[in-house]
Amino acid sequence: MKLLSIQVGLPKTLEISDAQNAATREWTTGFCKEVVVGSVWAGKTNLTGDGQADLRAHGGLDKAINAYPFEHYAFWRSDLGFSELLNGAFGENFTVQGMTETEACVGDIFEVGGALVQISQPRQPCGKLSRWWGVRDLVARVVHTGKTGWYFRVLHEGSVEAGMTLKLVDRPYPEWTITAANNAMLHRNEMRAAAQALAECPALSDSWKGTLSKLTKRLP
Repeated sequence: MKLLSIQVGLPKTLEISDAQNAATREWTTGFCKEVVVGSVWAGKTNLTGDGQADLRAHGGLDKAINAYPFEHYAFWRSDLGFSELLNGAFGENFTVQGMTETEACVGDIFEVGGALVQISQPRQPCGKLSRWWGVRDLVARVVHTGKTGWYFRVLHEGSVEAGMTLKLVDRPYPEWTITAANNAMLHRNEMRAAAQALAECPALSDSWKGTLSKLTKRLP
């Protein structure tokens, strides 16, 4: 898998027009990312120069780096009717090529530059993705197509740079592709056994473990 580009950016407060109320409202987002030229430090909780607006739902040890496959960009340009979508359009830090959700697995460990990173969970897009692009149902489209991308935790800090190869060094849970994990979460009411099994995957993020454990306990 190749690291095509790296994007970072700190949260910014923007204004959004509320036509219904003839007013403007402020919202804060970390979507304002720019391509990094040269090396950047991959730390335990984020890349240098990157930040998240809502730390309750984003960032932290399990979600230090957001990755998205470049392979999906042609689909989204066609689906959304956009003539152009630049890398980072989905708020990702790493735009990668050579692996998608059907192949990447929770727990996969990669060497990239001086860092060692591990896939911790699929990405669950929030409403800010829809707001950023002005497409009301974009989050639903991302979820239901399964083109979500995923998060990395950083096992060993180090410098990374666009153009580097992400070398797969371990795949302890090949049964838990990102696609399989997305399906288990999305259809957890119908896939109770799968949801319970995913919750027990040691490499899964704490937030997904907690969500799945609570939900499966409530099911009859």
